[in-house]
Amino acid sequence: MSELAGLDIKFLAGVGPKRASILNQELSIYSYEDLLYHFPYKYIDRTKFYEISEIHSKLPYIQVKGEITSIEVIGEKRQQRLVAYFTDGKGVMELVWFKGIKYIKASLKPKTEYIVFGKPSEFNRKINVVHPELEESEAKNGKLNASLQAFYLTTEKMKSSFINSKAIHKLQENALQSLNGKIPETLPASLTSKLGLINLHEALTQIHFPSNAEILKKATYRLKFEELFYIQLNILKMKMKRRVLYRGHQFTKIGENFNQFFQNNLPFELTDAQKRVIKEIRKDVGSGKQMNRLLQGDVGSGKTMVGLMCMLMGLDNGCQSCLMAPTEILATQHMESISEFLEGLDIKVALLTGSTKQKDRKIIHEQLLSGELQILIGTHALLEDIVQFNNLGLVIIDEQHRFGVAQRARLWKKNNIPPHILVMTATPIPRTLAMTLYGDLEVSVIDELPPGRKPIQTVHYFEKRRNQVYDFMKKQIDLGRQIYLVYPMIKESEKMDFKNLEEGYESVSQYFPPEKYGISMVHGKMKPAEKEAEMQRFAKGETQIMVATTVIEVGVNIPNASVMIIESTERFGLSQLHQLRGRVGRGAEQSYCILMSSYKISNESRKRIETMVRTNDGFEIAEVDLKLRGPGDIEGTQQSGISYNLKIANLGKDGQLLQYARDVAQEILDNDPLLDKEENFTLAKQVKRLSKTKINWSVIS
Repeated sequence: MSELAGLDIKFLAGVGPKRASILNQELSIYSYEDLLYHFPYKYIDRTKFYEISEIHSKLPYIQVKGEITSIEVIGEKRQQRLVAYFTDGKGVMELVWFKGIKYIKASLKPKTEYIVFGKPSEFNRKINVVHPELEESEAKNGKLNASLQAFYLTTEKMKSSFINSKAIHKLQENALQSLNGKIPETLPASLTSKLGLINLHEALTQIHFPSNAEILKKATYRLKFEELFYIQLNILKMKMKRRVLYRGHQFTKIGENFNQFFQNNLPFELTDAQKRVIKEIRKDVGSGKQMNRLLQGDVGSGKTMVGLMCMLMGLDNGCQSCLMAPTEILATQHMESISEFLEGLDIKVALLTGSTKQKDRKIIHEQLLSGELQILIGTHALLEDIVQFNNLGLVIIDEQHRFGVAQRARLWKKNNIPPHILVMTATPIPRTLAMTLYGDLEVSVIDELPPGRKPIQTVHYFEKRRNQVYDFMKKQIDLGRQIYLVYPMIKESEKMDFKNLEEGYESVSQYFPPEKYGISMVHGKMKPAEKEAEMQRFAKGETQIMVATTVIEVGVNIPNASVMIIESTERFGLSQLHQLRGRVGRGAEQSYCILMSSYKISNESRKRIETMVRTNDGFEIAEVDLKLRGPGDIEGTQQSGISYNLKIANLGKDGQLLQYARDVAQEILDNDPLLDKEENFTLAKQVKRLSKTKINWSVIS
């Protein structure tokens, strides 16, 4: 396909410099290849022809053969419209145009058989089609015939320049006819034959001009498979290469620090899931290869404990560790919990953030270089060049989607032998997304909560039950509990009638008078110091209610907060709702999540709310979220560093095909890891071409 990528779109018949510029800007179509891979979003059956007598305004579209009997222009100036009277010999209907009247009038030919296609409507008890597609019957001969007509996404700017779906369809036809069957194959013949795939030229022709539904299915399958296959081949090849090229620190010893902690300091028994994950990590760090592992687990599943025990393994093998968190609040929280866990053990831990004083920084830098400081916890401040370690062996990154990949690369370079990388996330990632975004990482999952944790009870209430909710809040506060009240935006928007933070704060203040109740307010437009102060007031129990926007989504751990109320729930994505719910349920008390919404909610919002009420399982929620929203919107995809722009495959719906493509890719690499064999020449060429457009971040995480 590289030959097609080199053919500039402006030289295609029907394009030219002006149209090319619009296609460049609006759809990123620069070449013949870009155009052919701009796929239709739907198809309409063009085999059926109606008689005018059968047509009514409730039909989605119609197709009729007939002739124009007469034409007239009705109205003055801006009110003008062109009307053509069209007959199939048995009945008459009107074809109406409001734009391009002069041009269209000149092009219409009486006594010529046309095919009319469009959406029927009714005006003055007469059937009409506004701005129909009109084509001479004879002109269809010599064209690429399709029984299903493809429709393409376009923009308003394109439409105003007369590049609508039909125009794109015509350009696809011009491209395919000019290439005349000479589209180079991108998969080896041995593979297409073995897997029963149609060839690329046929697949691209049929995806744009399908002869029937069966061949369209085959074309779609071929193109989806190839897209997913090359992503997986690329990822798995990089993964194999990294295992060969990069040796890692060998943590072979389980020594005094780990054993002492395990026997004397472990505050609770590890869950089976935690034990399994620690075993998986132990195998990695003892292999002599550099570890790159993703650790997934819901909020409160004990990821930090697993991370700490891995740091102790590093310590027993003469290595320092660092843990990087996205915010100062989270870094401080990690510092407090890890210091508490390690109490009584001779292990030096320090915190480095943007607000660490200069004199304290100096001590940290010196102790890091001497090796006296064994565990460093911090924020982006850890990335600074001045932060140098004596022997960094393990890097743990918490909520990794908050960091750009280039930032993580800087941690990788803090030692001659690259440190092991453990990426932790409380955002459950669906299996298909993990295989694509993090396909070059090993994946560990903590899929059970520590014993004693009660599942959060989730309920959905409509607006009219607000007073009932306020009464429930009062009872919870009387029991000594604290409450989060989350809003989707700060100020009221004219277009959106959703509860907003400021209005909500006033409403809550009236029901919970400040002389009796303490209320904190936190939102993204506050200065960091103000936000921090309000968070601390709530954390210390000085306020009972926290009115906030989603800034508390990843935030401080407050075991006493047992109620999460989410206003205008329909405004939030599923994974965001799940993250917010995870702010409560940290203590031993029963916790609650109340989802408030208006009556007018979409089917998709209803599905999200039903899913939240039904299950606490983050992975099930993530799968539903992927199906509802598609991968492009899932948090973290843009920062992953392997952000693939899928043209035809859908990770929410094509999970089985993705797994199959990965298995096929793995089988090929098992037999030929470097793709050196002659039979894999086409694959090596394609992988090289596809890799050119992407930075090789795979060696980072």
